[in-house]
Amino acid sequence: MAMYRIEIDETVDVPRRKVFALFADHHLFGKLLGAPVKRIKDSHQADPNGIGSVRRIGIGPVGLEETVTNFEPDSLIEYTITSMSPIRNHLGRIRFEEAPEGKTRVNYTISFEDIVPFTGKVVSSALEQGIRRGIKRVPQLA
Repeated sequence: MAMYRIEIDETVDVPRRKVFALFADHHLFGKLLGAPVKRIKDSHQADPNGIGSVRRIGIGPVGLEETVTNFEPDSLIEYTITSMSPIRNHLGRIRFEEAPEGKTRVNYTISFEDIVPFTGKVVSSALEQGIRRGIKRVPQLA
């Protein structure tokens, strides 16, 4: 069993509040990643996408469920996979920081272990490519 870690640190030319809103809204997050995402359980917080909200990514049996575990408006989102999956001990953490000239620094880290040998490498590379592509789309979507 191997441990994997992805770290993406990008600065986008969009105000922090807008970038956060894009990542926080489960449906818009799906558009960002280019995958179907649906909120299946609302948070009890003011924002229905906050702590305890659950989103389903993918279609049918190929889907994953992720639960938001930490949510600080305009600054932090943390989530973990809470359905059956080929990986475990998963933690996604997205930090949003002000950058000069009204830009936003997005620091996105994901760590997990694979259960089935070598699947982690494939999952890690697909996730990283998808997120990097998505972050490039932030200015058009925000």
